[in-house]
Order: sequence, then C-alpha cells, then structure tokens
Amino acid sequence: MNSLEKQMLEILIRLRDDFGVLSVKAEFEAEGTRMDELLRLVDIARRAMLGITVKIGGCEAIRDLLEAKQIGVDFIVAPMVESGYAASKFVAAKNLVFSPEEQADVKFLTNLETQMSLDNLNQILDEIVVTNGLSGLVFGRVDYVGSLQMDRASVNSEKVKESVLLVAEKLKSANKELVVGGGVSKESLPFLKEIAKSHLTRFETRKVVFSSKSLESVDLEPGLLLAVHFELLWLLNKKEYYGHIHKEDDKRIEMLEHRWNLLNRSDKF
Repeated sequence: MNSLEKQMLEILIRLRDDFGVLSVKAEFEAEGTRMDELLRLVDIARRAMLGITVKIGGCEAIRDLLEAKQIGVDFIVAPMVESGYAASKFVAAKNLVFSPEEQADVKFLTNLETQMSLDNLNQILDEIVVTNGLSGLVFGRVDYVGSLQMDRASVNSEKVKESVLLVAEKLKSANKELVVGGGVSKESLPFLKEIAKSHLTRFETRKVVFSSKSLESVDLEPGLLLAVHFELLWLLNKKEYYGHIHKEDDKRIEMLEHRWNLLNRSDKF
C-alpha cells in the first residue's frame, strides 16, 4: 500500500469504529470504475473489515454482475429502474449469475431516482417482493430532483422528504430495505433523522455507506467530513496511479523518437 492508501485505511477504520460505516462504494455506472481501481478499493476495504457496494451499469448488466461475483461484493445496486418490467429484468439477471446459495451473502437493490420510478413504485415493489427478489431500494435524491428540473440544493426540501417518506412507508410494510443517497452532507442530517423515524436502513455519500443506527448514537458531522476526505484521497490516488501509467513509457518513447529521427535523416542521403 502507498502512503495515500494507508491514510485511506486509517480513515475507514475510524469511520467503522466511530461512525457506523458499513461499506465503501464504487460505480461501474456514473464513475466508470475500472477493474484495477475496484481491486485497490476492495483491498483497502477488506483490510478495514468493511463491505463493498457496487453500482452496476444497468438492470441487465450481466458482465458487471459476473465481475462483482468474482470479486465478492456485499451489495449490488442497479440504476435507473423505472418500471416493474425493468425491476423484473434485474431480478432475472442476478438470479442467472448468482445461485440461491451465493445470494445469501449479497444484498441486491435498485435505484429509485426519477419521478417515473416513483410513479411506478407499486409495480416495482411487486417485482421486488417475489421469491428470490430484491432486498430493497436506494433513493437517489440528486437524480430525483434532476428529473423534476429542480436544482441540486433542493435534495433536502420538503417535497423530496415527502417522496422519500412515501417510499419508506411502502418498504417498511414490505419488510424491505431503504437506503438514501444523493447529496448527503451535514445539512442532510435533519432530513435523514426524519426519514429514520419512519424507516431507513442505510444512507450513503458517493464513496461511503453508513448504518442508519449511527443517526441516533453519534455526532455524525465529523464522520461526514471524514467521508469527504476519503473520497478526496481516493481521487488523488487514482490520479497518481494513472499518471504513473501515463509516464511509464516516456523514456522509451524519447529513445525511439531519437532513433527514428536519426534513421529518417539517414534515409534521405
């Protein structure tokens, strides 16, 4: 591990011990996480004894599911599921890739992140609650407000809270999990505590997943700041890694260019 990764590990251990963090998160979808990046994240997370959450590229992203299975992740999320049909496609895909025995160690969820998804919530729930269905839903607030042409700052608004509470009640009745993400910051804490009074399993920043129980037991502002620091270090580490790859052939290129220039000049005589 390099110095940045050691700092990341120290942060994750503190987040685990003091702030109820359960998992770190990567996305094949919005982030375009590459396999070598994911393997580094998995190594750091496992050293911190934390789970791995992966958002795959779509409801039928079979290759993503296969790779998640090979790595051994703990949570898999499918994005942009806006209908019961799309939810059924994800259920069928994960049942194809994972045996019932393997599914015992993984939780599968879909993202609810548009008004269309909310409008079709009952149909989506019908597909989730089937035998070998899904564990629950992740409410993605930033994309949700975007689908309503509202700005990002409105993620903590009363309108969004009403929508999340509606989903919370439905999932509570169905005995399914609710995870809230999208723009989570210290300003979100009153919002999240209100949702938790109804039903909330976890909440997440871009890279870190917290247990909802931490809302009751600790001051989470320092934990959310640490989550930002972790993401910053992750991006710096990623930049350094690919910067090294970018430069690793520079000397060879310089030598070949010099040789080519010499040969090119000699060919003219």
